Amino acid sequence: MERTTCCVVGGGPAGMMLGLLLARAGVEVTVLEKHGDFLRDFRGDTVHPTTLQLLDDLGLGERFAALPQSRVDEVALPGENGGLQRIGNLRLLSRVGVRHPYIALVPQWDLLDLLADAGRAEPAFHLRMDTRATSVIRENGRVVGVRYRTATGDGEHTDGEIRADLTVACDGRHSVLRTESGLPMTEFDVPFDTWWFRLPRHTQETHPALLPKVGRGRFAVVIPREGYFQIAYLARKGTDAQLRARGVEAFRADVAELIPEVADRVDELASMDDVKHLDVRLNRLRRWAVDGMLCIGDAAHAMSPIGGVGINLAIQDAVATATLLAAPLRRRAVTPRDLARVRNRRLVPTTLVQGLQRIMHANLAGPALAGELDGPPAPLIRLMRWVPALQIVPAYLVGVGFRPERAPGWARRTPATVV
Repeated sequence: MERTTCCVVGGGPAGMMLGLLLARAGVEVTVLEKHGDFLRDFRGDTVHPTTLQLLDDLGLGERFAALPQSRVDEVALPGENGGLQRIGNLRLLSRVGVRHPYIALVPQWDLLDLLADAGRAEPAFHLRMDTRATSVIRENGRVVGVRYRTATGDGEHTDGEIRADLTVACDGRHSVLRTESGLPMTEFDVPFDTWWFRLPRHTQETHPALLPKVGRGRFAVVIPREGYFQIAYLARKGTDAQLRARGVEAFRADVAELIPEVADRVDELASMDDVKHLDVRLNRLRRWAVDGMLCIGDAAHAMSPIGGVGINLAIQDAVATATLLAAPLRRRAVTPRDLARVRNRRLVPTTLVQGLQRIMHANLAGPALAGELDGPPAPLIRLMRWVPALQIVPAYLVGVGFRPERAPGWARRTPATVV
């Protein structure tokens, strides 16, 4: 049996950020990650201005800027005569003091490797890869740790237990710990699922914009990446089997019709194995904690891919958690009231973002997939054309959000002091 002060289950953005921050506060923290590495495709790769500022505060901004990345500073919709109408201009955020007025598109594994390397420089940080939490340990009605299974190679494994003053579930929308906790969940209807794939990007295709494409019965978002386009294709929920049964040729034809700009390269999709399905969920725990355990990030609130804000909202949760709980953890006296403070701080921004996503589902994605919308909303296009200054509103909502968190003073570093 092992012991730590805080056991973080899940080495995604929320878990790795929380582990790093708590270690810098002098809290002994152990992060359990079920995979042997971070190399998984089509995870949340959008790093928004608030997270970029946070990385600066942590002394990691220069290292992050050195990672291979593309940058997006516009959101545009198809306009008249084949042109584009900008509806969100992130460059305008510099007028309100935003240091990085763009979204950086970086493979999530590069971000996680960066956070892991920074964590390893802290004596209190411990990262356990290939270690899957299997259940919680309860004593006298309180969660006091987790049971885990560690892969040892050749299909072998070892089982163990780790006790902790606090366990934090950062294990995603299918959280094992959340399921075991029995915490009540509010589930919202989502009319679509998402299928992710990539297509080559030609050298001359340099437009730095997220580009939603709307067609009767179809909806997609084209994301420019270094050397390729990452494409989110939306279709009615529950149709994955039907879409795959139609075959890759029918799927290529659908993509070419919806996104004519990439019609010359859809043959790069060799089979439907190149198209990854995401079962989109939008939900929120009514309580985020039980005595001894807290849920944050997707474990507390699964987000729609609309706006690409999930990774950044999860990181903001981690910053708030570390800020509010570092002192109680150092005293090794975390109470249910302390845990409730995290939810109280993060509930309003979470609720507002999910509310905006539900509006987008009801007024854009849903009607498009129902065949009731064959192009971008004309009133929105006209409004943004007549009053360009309004483009800062969607840019701010996506890039900054409702309650951005700043790194606490004890976690800040200058680049020169980061090993």
